[in-house]
Amino acid sequence: MTKIIGLTGGIGSGKTMVAKYIESQGIPVYIADEEAKKLMESQEVIAEIIQTFGSEVLTSDNQIDRKLLAQWVFNQPEQLSKLNHIIHPKVKQHFNHWVLSHPEAPFVVKEAAILFETGADQDCDSVITVTAPLETRIQRVMERDQTNRESVIQRMKNQWTDEQRLAKSKYHIRNISVKETQNKTNEILNLLKNQ
Repeated sequence: MTKIIGLTGGIGSGKTMVAKYIESQGIPVYIADEEAKKLMESQEVIAEIIQTFGSEVLTSDNQIDRKLLAQWVFNQPEQLSKLNHIIHPKVKQHFNHWVLSHPEAPFVVKEAAILFETGADQDCDSVITVTAPLETRIQRVMERDQTNRESVIQRMKNQWTDEQRLAKSKYHIRNISVKETQNKTNEILNLLKNQ
């Protein structure tokens, strides 16, 4: 049975950079957010979202207006929960099929921002958490998403804290400099390969 390693971290921590680096080392990596976005384009998911949130969430070409939907759900935990109940089971199912397509890998990595929040960590053999100083994270997200500080902080409030994640993680990567992060990642990959 292929081992599953969870990779998580708060918004702006650099977990996607770590995921891309792991992938460059020949390890299969599943980016849950990217797959969730693709699944939101399927007719089945679009129909469920319309049924739950109304047709106002559609763009003129009948796709989900993800920005509008995000604005609706991020300040309303019960609405976010409804959206998660549509998306997360489908991501889990898609991931399970994906794992089967990598039987030769010593392990695969599932990168997910809300790995613990969705309970997906329970399907992992161990978890790596990526952290970075709070101000660094806020600046990264403001630059990346062309957004303001308040909106970044609001999004952070919907996620677990670093302390909560680290308490349930076997490995920790502190992402400040690229070189140090790559060295720490290599160290963890070697440990995993030799288990």
